[in-house]
Amino acid sequence: MNHRRTHTQEAAAAKAGISTRSGRRIERDPTLPSQRRHAHDWRTRPDPFADVWDSEIAPLLNSLPGLQAVTILRELQRRHAGRFPDSQLRTLQRHIRLWRARYGAERDVIFRQDHPPGALGLSDFTAADELAIVVAGQPFPHRLYHFALAHSQWEYARVVEGGESFTALAEGLQNALWLLGGAPAEHRTDSLSAAYRNLDQAAQDDLTGRYEQVCAHYGMRASRNNRGQGHENGAIESPHRHLKQALDQALMLRGTRAFDSRADYQRFVEETIARRNAAREHAFAADRAALRPLPERRTTDFTEATVLVTSSSMFTLKNVYYTVPSRLIGHRLRVHLYDDRLECFLASAFLFTLPRGRVPSGKNRSHVVDYRHVLSSLRRKPGALRTLAWRDALFPLPAFRQAWELLTAAGSLERACRAMVTLLDLAARHGEAPVAHALEAQIAAGGRPDPEALLRDLAPAAAAALPVVEIVMPAAPLYDALLPSLSEARP
Repeated sequence: MNHRRTHTQEAAAAKAGISTRSGRRIERDPTLPSQRRHAHDWRTRPDPFADVWDSEIAPLLNSLPGLQAVTILRELQRRHAGRFPDSQLRTLQRHIRLWRARYGAERDVIFRQDHPPGALGLSDFTAADELAIVVAGQPFPHRLYHFALAHSQWEYARVVEGGESFTALAEGLQNALWLLGGAPAEHRTDSLSAAYRNLDQAAQDDLTGRYEQVCAHYGMRASRNNRGQGHENGAIESPHRHLKQALDQALMLRGTRAFDSRADYQRFVEETIARRNAAREHAFAADRAALRPLPERRTTDFTEATVLVTSSSMFTLKNVYYTVPSRLIGHRLRVHLYDDRLECFLASAFLFTLPRGRVPSGKNRSHVVDYRHVLSSLRRKPGALRTLAWRDALFPLPAFRQAWELLTAAGSLERACRAMVTLLDLAARHGEAPVAHALEAQIAAGGRPDPEALLRDLAPAAAAALPVVEIVMPAAPLYDALLPSLSEARP
């Protein structure tokens, strides 16, 4: 309007950056837009649901509040054939939304919380199958145990192969606390419904009591959110998504989702989280200062069982068969069952650690086999391989399984059994990976696995290749010079 005082309508509009038409409209009505009556605060067409709203739609919403607009529209179409087309669904959705805002039931309110430093730590499990991890050439379905501090969002995660369990929770929680160097005042989990599944009331009470004992050991108050109320654990539920996104992005940069072992994958998870925690250092400093001191030692984070070693040099635990050294046949072992391993004791003496096995979906049992435990017996009885029930689990790497298939296809089973025992013996003495690489080279060259050739290639250098040392014995009279009496008598 200032430009209009000295310029034509076209020039003033151009200087103001508007069209001539807009300038013409402004000159006709200089009232500010905020002071004008809105152009569409009245209906531009009749309401198609006006005559059925009070008589049909409102009663349905009052009696069945969960009904969706599309369900109500289908019911109206049934009652009034041909009257309400699908194109009116959006109109009905707007009407119902406004009706619920004015007359609907009260809704749950999410109360945003302010968490002081060191006050609250949270634990939960989240499925991570969407990361498509591969371990040792096989798909790796798993979960992540996830711990976070509510104030700073400092976090820790641990790979869990099984489901939600007390063992996975207790071990993961203690790992996080000792990495923190302190404990928060309160620790909260979800309702642990997955851990309680298929448990009777006594077992559920025992699980709850064990969890509370772990928290009491660290001076934390144990709490759980109400069943089905995930938002009560929101300080850990939301970080689940961010953690898996960060892992997915790190895997993209890595270029592969395959890992040689579970331990390698766990290290990758820890490195990714360490980078995320570095960005929270300022907020974490306040948490660290408010954490409670740790006790002198960890508390129980395993399940204990007693097993009997059978004549097959195996014991059974949770439908998984484990091999042990044959000298333990007939003995009872005490086993500490963790999420990823078994620690075996004879009386109070620690013996060894075994990787924990899982029963695959659709099967009744599984085997965790270390061929070294039974190799001495196989040397004496190689023919046992012919129909051994857990023969496939005996082979440490895929190359050995492929060698068995080629040997059995090319000759008699007796020779194949003896050759495989020789290959396993070579693996025990020279390492599984070198023997597997040599087998792969023989197979790639189109030949049959040849244990004798492998033995020549892997054997140490022959004794003839060692340097020859000649020892010359001096004459006996030369030693007389060492005797003072004789040496003085000589001229």
